[in-house]
Amino acid sequence: MSEKVALVTGASSGIGEATARRLAGLGFTTYAAARRSERMQPLAAAGIRTLDLDVTNEASSSAVVERILEQAGRIDVLVNNAGYGSYGAIEDVAISEARRQFEVNVFGAMRLAQLVSAPMREQRTGRVINVSSMGGRIHTPLGGWYHATKFALEALSDCLRLELRPFGVDVVVIQPGGIRTEWGPIAAEGLVRTSGTGPYAAQAATMAGMLTSGEGRDSSPEVVARVIGRAATARRPRTRYAVGFGARPLMTMRRVLPDRAFDALMTRVIASTG
Repeated sequence: MSEKVALVTGASSGIGEATARRLAGLGFTTYAAARRSERMQPLAAAGIRTLDLDVTNEASSSAVVERILEQAGRIDVLVNNAGYGSYGAIEDVAISEARRQFEVNVFGAMRLAQLVSAPMREQRTGRVINVSSMGGRIHTPLGGWYHATKFALEALSDCLRLELRPFGVDVVVIQPGGIRTEWGPIAAEGLVRTSGTGPYAAQAATMAGMLTSGEGRDSSPEVVARVIGRAATARRPRTRYAVGFGARPLMTMRRVLPDRAFDALMTRVIASTG
């Protein structure tokens, strides 16, 4: 089969939905997968194939990959986009919730990468695109568990890139900045629920304000989808693409500033936007 095949996770809204549409428009046979499958009806109406997927469930992940291979015979692009932000003081977040954050953002993504590695190796071509965040390079207060998952995803992506490159398979990291999706309000709601009272209440109120105040300045999901489209089709893609509001400048400042100087910068940024 000459037509290339893509799987996009977390496709029920936001970046995932926009990416599924983008890849379909670029000629990919596109499979959009998410837990909330009822929200993917518009994608199905557009000719995109939709699948139920819970990335924390081994049987669900295996079934999705097996079904695509049975129907299409190949997988050329995996876009690991499913994820969420669990915010709250490290002291306050239950370890069960911290584990769930890793299950979704890290283990779920990497299990899918494991499942597509063999068919991609065998066809001697393929691309694993992991949607990280500028939060995989910077740190903010009350986002410790979320940042930890994105730092981990970036490290695993680097190692996977070295392992798969000899077989013609590329691994790409996407690092979105501020994007207009449901992500921020949902993260803010969890933050207030977790640390909205007690010793971290003032920080939580400020940080929740920052997570929900970007509507006017944040980039659209389509901005990220266009970059993912380029990463999926480039002859020699970059290893990383920073995209969206604030991503490049904040990651550049993190790289050049000493720790305490960056801490002070983040404190000022959050105070001014909260």
